[in-house]
Amino acid sequence: MNSYFYDSIPDINDNWEKIKTMFTDVRVPPKTTLLKEGDIATCLYFINQGCLRLWFNDDGRDITFQFFFEQQGVSSYESFYFNEPSLFNLETLEFSHLTVIKKDDYQKLLNMFPQLKEYSTQILAERFVHYNKLFLSRIKNSPQKRYIELCSQKSQILERIPHHYIASYLGITPVSLSRIRNKLSSDINNC
Repeated sequence: MNSYFYDSIPDINDNWEKIKTMFTDVRVPPKTTLLKEGDIATCLYFINQGCLRLWFNDDGRDITFQFFFEQQGVSSYESFYFNEPSLFNLETLEFSHLTVIKKDDYQKLLNMFPQLKEYSTQILAERFVHYNKLFLSRIKNSPQKRYIELCSQKSQILERIPHHYIASYLGITPVSLSRIRNKLSSDINNC
């Protein structure tokens, strides 16, 4: 496993031999569903290599909600923490090398390492802030402005994610995304 917690929680590194059996390394091909909408999330995934996305089905339309890359942890947190059916699907977009921990083992870690609770709270707070920004952007910004913000803040998405998923994430059609990109291509501040 990579150093997800090591910097923030050195005790985990110091006790790695005791806890390493709680983690499983898996290699997963692209387009693999790790969690289906409506199922209960029982695992937390840490990305060593690859890209994952959270998405949901809205009457047959694929709506991408968030992307995750190397050195990030992901699950349907609401489902993972509250034992409720997931609102999202979780799938790999690229070949992915993941480290997986089951919920019961994660609970044991939380009890063993109180600092992990703080770290987990920080991650959840960051996710909440991301959701708020996404929500506000959808309300107040035009699709073109959302795309420009994406260009300036999350260039990794533009480099690694297929355009139809980017369009879904921005809440527009792939055709609209092409129009926005073509319009901006003539501008000096194109991304």
